[in-house]
Amino acid sequence: MTRKHPVDEELIKRLSELLDENGLTELEYGEGKWHVRVSRASGGSAVHVAAPTSGATDATSANNADEASASHPGAVTSPMVGTAYSAPEPGAPAFIKVGDTISEGQTLMLVEAMKTMNPIRAPRAGLVVQILVGNAAPVEYGEVLLILE
Repeated sequence: MTRKHPVDEELIKRLSELLDENGLTELEYGEGKWHVRVSRASGGSAVHVAAPTSGATDATSANNADEASASHPGAVTSPMVGTAYSAPEPGAPAFIKVGDTISEGQTLMLVEAMKTMNPIRAPRAGLVVQILVGNAAPVEYGEVLLILE
């Protein structure tokens, strides 16, 4: 049997207002083991509330994988909330791919925030072993973008 977290309609309403006030397309808020995500897609909005049950869930497994990636010594994280881009422009080759050897300071991807393209540069030389975000994916502050070895 699945337990449901009681939905706080005032919280949902306030998060929706914050979307409008700040021109955002998605907003997530959580406490403890539950979270709520409000997102806007082409004129409408959707609300997703998740709370883990007593058994393992896909969200719990994903969170555990995220925690493992975040603790990896080669984790490169997003310095801001925005949209990650793997190439300098549509149709151009990606900055990097898994298996590439990169040098310190090399541009790995871009994060667009407030209409500004911010280069994400390699903190050190290494080998790209995993890329965790896709092109044009929304990213959060501190989210792991890729793993270097």
